[in-house]
Amino acid sequence: MKRVAKTPREPPDRREQSAAPLVPDKHRLPVLRAAAKSCLACDLGPPAAQTVFGEGAASARLILIGEQPGDDEDRQGRPFVGPAGKLLDRALAAAGIERKTVYVTNAVKHFSFVYRGKRRLHAKPHVRYVRACQPWLAAELDAVSAKVIVCLGATAAQALLGPRFALTRNRGQVSEHSSGKSVLATYHPSAALRAPDEAARRVTYEALVEDLTRARKLAERGR
Repeated sequence: MKRVAKTPREPPDRREQSAAPLVPDKHRLPVLRAAAKSCLACDLGPPAAQTVFGEGAASARLILIGEQPGDDEDRQGRPFVGPAGKLLDRALAAAGIERKTVYVTNAVKHFSFVYRGKRRLHAKPHVRYVRACQPWLAAELDAVSAKVIVCLGATAAQALLGPRFALTRNRGQVSEHSSGKSVLATYHPSAALRAPDEAARRVTYEALVEDLTRARKLAERGR
């Protein structure tokens, strides 16, 4: 009789990682940020230097969600401050949005990386890390009054809209999240930076600006 190889199962501690027990009952941003500093709900932190929590006011007009902090963000403890953050700032300005009016965060709060020599290079976070961080993200969505969420990239979109969400098929479309907020997914700024040539970088950047503009108008209609 032919034996069928079984798929290896993750250890129980890895399958059940969750920040839920660490999230305060009161979803106020200063309280959440303070509690998240010591989060070790998954095995990304350490080796990551620190938790990179969201940044912005509870009264923000838009919520922007990326994938995870990068090397610069991990060192500075702030979201979107590296090259992708600078491109995002430029795209926000082109879309008529001031960064100080938005709340910026990530689906995963610690930097997932691999070493190449002494350099730390981005590694796509495993879905278990996204699940572990979901209680923090849910609390942030509850604490921020904005009615419109922009997901920057597929990881952020799948964290909110489910694993079947395809950015190539659904980019720019508006969906409703269980929180009652409207969700629009677009490219992560790093997609424009990593595009293979100047023409592709321009097309990706222009699509990002177009989607941010749509999100701004949607937020303005919801006031």
